[in-house]
Amino acid sequence: MIGTGSRSSGCQQQRAAARPRLRAPRSTPPSRRATLGAAAAALGLGLTLGLSLTQGSQAPEPAALAANAAPASEFTFEQRFPPPEFRDRFPTASESLALHTQAEFAPKPPPAQLVSLEPQAPAPPQRDNVTTLVSMASSAFPYFGNNPASDAPFLNVSSGDRRGHRSFSGRVYWQDQTYNDNRVLVHVPERFDARKPGVIVVFFHGNGATLERDVRDRQMVPQQITDSGVNAVLLAPQMAVDAADSSAGKFWQPGGFKRFMDEAAVHLARLTGDPANVKTFASMPIVIVGYSGGFLPTAWSLEVGGISDRVRGVVLLDAVYGQLDKFANWIERHRSGFFISSYTRYTAHHDQELMAMLRSRGIDVLEGDVLKGQDRPLRPGSVVFVETDEAMTHRDYVTQAWTRLPIKDVLTKMAAAQPPIRIAASTPETRDR
Repeated sequence: MIGTGSRSSGCQQQRAAARPRLRAPRSTPPSRRATLGAAAAALGLGLTLGLSLTQGSQAPEPAALAANAAPASEFTFEQRFPPPEFRDRFPTASESLALHTQAEFAPKPPPAQLVSLEPQAPAPPQRDNVTTLVSMASSAFPYFGNNPASDAPFLNVSSGDRRGHRSFSGRVYWQDQTYNDNRVLVHVPERFDARKPGVIVVFFHGNGATLERDVRDRQMVPQQITDSGVNAVLLAPQMAVDAADSSAGKFWQPGGFKRFMDEAAVHLARLTGDPANVKTFASMPIVIVGYSGGFLPTAWSLEVGGISDRVRGVVLLDAVYGQLDKFANWIERHRSGFFISSYTRYTAHHDQELMAMLRSRGIDVLEGDVLKGQDRPLRPGSVVFVETDEAMTHRDYVTQAWTRLPIKDVLTKMAAAQPPIRIAASTPETRDR
């Protein structure tokens, strides 16, 4: 409830002064102005009464109502309507919104970056692992030349329009079924970078094999290349299709291996997305892996292939069945490369013979468990023979020899070699040997 003291009266006077009053227009007659003044007084009384009623349950005192209804003639027009000051029309700097220039809305330059003074090659495009079959005219088959073992035509059997080859076992394999597949399994790992030092792994499969069923899926050769982490690619030509035959086809011919690698360089450059990589792949070092019957194309590629100096290493997986002189010749001429032969009891006597041949030429030979363990890297010029126990089977030798996944293990040890195994390109003078 509003009291009747001086404090209450002062507050009421302030509210009355702040309350807008009705003014008659200048042209209004005096009698009309009186009527309007009375109406304004009644309106003020009603407002004050309503306010009092809402603030308390008791009726307001008459003195308070009289005070609210008193005219405010003591206030001048300037007091009731003060003129606006400058600060009312124009706010101070702290009250104003910040002003922006047009330059502040322009695109901002990227942050400064340190730039190498050395030329930087562009980053290679992102891609997934590439594993595909590529037809190559220089692959092992079809082959219509002679068999160097007899100097007779390789296709030495005919039946009507069909031609075939009689193997050493006496079995006939027909050209259109067994010796007509010129495809090559090519694998380029996702992280392969042609700008960095790399190596090409050439895998010669054994008897009774196909590229997809055996080399890719059962023996997991592409997967071993990728899992090694080495900057390497894979080439695996189809030899005799699913047959008990080790014939080398075009790899028997002088320069045949070089022609194969030159054509492969074009396909590898295409698969890596840069045609300029042809020169890189045409001079990239090579590691040959021969399994079982793959010994024959391996031996002839080393002997007459035309690019034996590009071969930095040879790995034979239970594959020394003959051609000992060709392997010994390459080892003797390339003392900076490495040679590994891992074998079972089935080829042990041929491996012992090859070791004796090498020792007679003054070449040190390492035997035993020299490859077992991650702390045993290969060294340039290493010649290693490892006999595995009888638990190892010939059929599974590409995935389980002295260790699980032996191709992966060799590449990993090659990369860790100290001093490094030379992987620079051969000079033009030695490339055509």
